Amino acid sequence: MKTILPAEWHKQDCVQLTWPHEDTDWKDYLDEADNCFYNIAKEIVKREKLIIVCKNIERVKKITSDLDQSSIIYCQIENNDTWARDHGGITIFRDGIPTILNYTFNGWGLKFSANYDNQITRKLFDVGFFKKGVKIEYHKDFVLEGGSIESDGEGTILTTSRCLMSYNRNEHLDKKEIEERLKKDLGAERIIFLEHGYLEGDDTDSHIDTLARFCGVDTICYVKCDDTNDPHYYELSMMEEELKRLKDKNGNYYNLVPLPMVDPVYHRDERLPATYANFLIINDAVLVPTYNCSKDVVALEIFKDIFKDREVVGVDCSVLIRQHGSLHCVTMQFPKGVL
Repeated sequence: MKTILPAEWHKQDCVQLTWPHEDTDWKDYLDEADNCFYNIAKEIVKREKLIIVCKNIERVKKITSDLDQSSIIYCQIENNDTWARDHGGITIFRDGIPTILNYTFNGWGLKFSANYDNQITRKLFDVGFFKKGVKIEYHKDFVLEGGSIESDGEGTILTTSRCLMSYNRNEHLDKKEIEERLKKDLGAERIIFLEHGYLEGDDTDSHIDTLARFCGVDTICYVKCDDTNDPHYYELSMMEEELKRLKDKNGNYYNLVPLPMVDPVYHRDERLPATYANFLIINDAVLVPTYNCSKDVVALEIFKDIFKDREVVGVDCSVLIRQHGSLHCVTMQFPKGVL
């Protein structure tokens, strides 16, 4: 059986957003969060369908009323929080048949409540969101978040040991067993574990989508720290050395593109894990998080050089990072074939 985990640049049917509400951690600045989600939604519906999971459809419809409603599917489902990347279904193709993998999401190792979020993918399937013929597989015996894996679409998965080997996820499995599980479930031929790299304030235990990302089968962009006085310098420099040693499946070194370190962003005296690596690839565009930072313009120009065939759009994610996540974290794409 041939199994493929598509790369993010694979043609997409839609993107999922799970909308914030008054009972989430966004309550103290809900209007700002609504505005950020609106700006992300606006860019998505220009190019593909958008599914909005929300606690209250009428409330969210008012916020998004001026967007193309024919491109939006609203699903009223209770949610703890808004990180669709990690509670969302992961789409693979088994012998060409789209299959949604529904893993356990446990709030990044039991750090936060996730009882409602963990049910969202099943409920989407139950209400008939996916077209006839799309299958769902339940993998409740394994904890896996979408932000912890990167696929090149050709059998290589990039991840981090710090996340997949962390407590309260899959500690009953050793590294080799986790590798075999990913190969079996995702059809991977190679699992590359990075041993270094972290961001202060990160709740995810070093999700790969905050550190290093595939931009093509032969290209990886990554966060680089040049300031020797920055507490990230050692770990990110060691990660860079790891990346320099990596080769693609054809035995060639990857084309590595460094992304600037975001100027330190703080909220209530806490440094936040702001990163430009948390971008989202959609049909014909790349949405890049910005933070009202001096490096924003530099980062956008780098992405324009990487993705010459796509429009690069900056989205202010200053409010998202207050909850320790960013643009990629609040979205989950579904490849063509699920709707």
